[in-house]
Amino acid sequence: MTSVAGKRVLITGGGTGVGADLARAFAGAGAEVVICGRRMVPLQAVSERTGVRAVTADVTDEASVKAMFAEAGPCDIVIANAGAADSAPLGRTSLDQWNAMLAVNLTGTFLTFREGLAQLSGWGRLIAVASTAGLRGYAYVAPYAAAKHGVVGLVRSLALEVAKKPVTVNALCPGFLETEMTERSIANIMDKTGKSRDQALAALTATNPQERLIQPAEVSAAALWLCAPGSEGINGQAIAIAGGET
Repeated sequence: MTSVAGKRVLITGGGTGVGADLARAFAGAGAEVVICGRRMVPLQAVSERTGVRAVTADVTDEASVKAMFAEAGPCDIVIANAGAADSAPLGRTSLDQWNAMLAVNLTGTFLTFREGLAQLSGWGRLIAVASTAGLRGYAYVAPYAAAKHGVVGLVRSLALEVAKKPVTVNALCPGFLETEMTERSIANIMDKTGKSRDQALAALTATNPQERLIQPAEVSAAALWLCAPGSEGINGQAIAIAGGET
């Protein structure tokens, strides 16, 4: 059981950005793909383009996550990709903002992994799409960075629990991506600083030694590798996809 062809893959946050590209990549490799998210309209758009199955779910809600797996059916590969970002100085961050960042980015991964692991019957792959914010700090996104650091800790701990099974648990940590989420970050920088779009974009790409945004397809390629023959020893890792950023 070493090829994704014929495997069932569940991808949360599958309606946009990296999630949509993961759906394209895994479907193209012959997997049966189920994408999940809160809004059916973007999920349906991805479904129409790729032929994948769409299920609505809220990863912050325990009952919704259980229902998501029940509707999807037994899955071999579970990718916890759903997430959101918000930015503000810590002194102006409300408790609601803090809780929201932890709920979708960390609790959502916990619930997805817990239910995903429970329904595995043998070989399996659990993959979290985290961020370089889970490996280092960034100003003005403390709740997001704290949540992503938590995801990396969850991955490392769970990997030890499953190490004697044919199951691996890993995190992919991309830098700033060419996605809708980054476009919102650019708009936020422009709004708060008066910078032009090019200046705001340059402020983000400056964190990457390659001076560019990471492409979603690069994350998808890494996820496919973690499911391919020869990756069995990759377990408990937080793999940066960030052009050499440290």
